[in-house]
Amino acid sequence: MTMNAQTDMAGTHWVFGYGSLIWNPGFPHVSAQQGLLRGAHRSLSIVSTHHRGTSERPGLVFGLARGGACRGMVFEVADADWTAVRAYLEAREQVTSVYRDVMRPVRLTDGRMVGALAFVVDENHEQFAGRLSLDQQVAMVRAGVGLSGRNIDYVINTARHLESLGIRDHQLMALVAMLEGDAEAA
Repeated sequence: MTMNAQTDMAGTHWVFGYGSLIWNPGFPHVSAQQGLLRGAHRSLSIVSTHHRGTSERPGLVFGLARGGACRGMVFEVADADWTAVRAYLEAREQVTSVYRDVMRPVRLTDGRMVGALAFVVDENHEQFAGRLSLDQQVAMVRAGVGLSGRNIDYVINTARHLESLGIRDHQLMALVAMLEGDAEAA
């Protein structure tokens, strides 16, 4: 299948969400369903000094890092809305250019394969933290507060929405258990 970077045969476009786009897409879409993207996995590995932290107290946000697979939500966007949606996503996701916006094949739950816009982490970017221990993640997530709110809310919201969709992310759930355990101990 040839991936067209702009549109599919029906005149629509697709966006793959794996973090906050799942529960807060913020753009008009005509449909949404789960999908599987192969070749990258959800990773809490991007240092946030804007949305979920500051330079003094950075937080962590999700990225798609190389290897594995990722289940998420795939949003179908009408051709008439695409220019505005693309501009919105560029402003939201590319504040510091830590992501590469790429087209990736995604298998929808209805069996179709579509080309979807995905934001993959630039692993050479200074904000890419790489693989952090759960303790390091907990410390950063608990401390981070940025323009879009508390980092802990972002992480727990994402985990709860994944859970409600039946998407298992064992690493994320272990982190949430530690975060919630810290909250109960306080």
